[in-house]
Amino acid sequence: MKWGIHFDLARKSDRVKELEQTMEEPGFWDDADRTQGVMKELKNLKDTIEEFNHLKGRFEDVQTLIQMGYEENDESLLPEIEEAMNLFIKDLEELKLRTLLSGEYDKYNAILTLHAGAGGTESCDWANMLCRMYQRFADKKGFTTEMIDFLDGDEAGLKSVTLQINGLNAYGYLKSEKGVHRLVRISPFNAAGKRQTSFVSCDVMPDIEEDTGIVIADDEIRIDTFRSSGAGGQHVNKTSSAIRITHLSTNIVVQCQNERSQLQNKDKAMKMLKAKLYLLKQQENLEKLSGIRGETKEIGWGSQIRSYVMQPYTLVKDHRTNEEVGNAATVLDGNLDPFINSYLKWNAQNINMG
Repeated sequence: MKWGIHFDLARKSDRVKELEQTMEEPGFWDDADRTQGVMKELKNLKDTIEEFNHLKGRFEDVQTLIQMGYEENDESLLPEIEEAMNLFIKDLEELKLRTLLSGEYDKYNAILTLHAGAGGTESCDWANMLCRMYQRFADKKGFTTEMIDFLDGDEAGLKSVTLQINGLNAYGYLKSEKGVHRLVRISPFNAAGKRQTSFVSCDVMPDIEEDTGIVIADDEIRIDTFRSSGAGGQHVNKTSSAIRITHLSTNIVVQCQNERSQLQNKDKAMKMLKAKLYLLKQQENLEKLSGIRGETKEIGWGSQIRSYVMQPYTLVKDHRTNEEVGNAATVLDGNLDPFINSYLKWNAQNINMG
């Protein structure tokens, strides 16, 4: 097995040396943002190299066990060998998947927004279920979550919610969730007890830390203030500190209400808007370079990426990768790894083919 080639160890080691030389440059520690970015990248690279070396050592240990079993004809070692090999394969697959998180923004925190679609109260409840699913996923990964903005449903659930999910590679993992999510179940809000289909759109963007170079003039946007809803109905802010910014030419809308002051909410919303405009500009540049216009879809509900069926059977299926999980409850409890892993592999294959 050519370990180093698969994990691109030579390039990673060269990058570590390059970053360490950067840290020795005069004035390096004067720029806090730059320092933080370099230190984070350096730690990530060193952790990957260390984990690779640790896994390589474990593989050699398994080989030694197998050799001992053959030489001594000792079948009692088989359970130990099998357990060690299974654990090694699991950890190896996780490390291989992390090597797929090499996109420009994969390492950043993620900002995830859900909007309830067609289906009224049922869709609002579905948005609430998805919000919990992503919070549970974050917990399992050791990430932290902040609720940046939310709008309660008229009767139940959420009309919309924006979460910031903080952790290394949070965007890299969650970028697979962008799209429309479809729920099929017998609705508790339907007195007739009929199956109902509901839709929620999910948008995911990286929380870009550095300056994107995007400049927004005052006449390009409309800023509205409104009263914060409060955290889960508590600590309701009686002043109009929440901020909504609309970019007039693109109709992009961002909102923030979780900060303590109107100024902080405005700063956070502007940062989100600049990141969205930067990503939009990059997408347009890619389309011009390739001579291909990206597929334009209405902000409707005909392009779901994943279906969650609760009746008459339970099944969650991703329509891009065809990954399926029969236990819908465990998926809704945050077990998204099968879908994220399949998407990362599928996406890498598509990039290579392109």
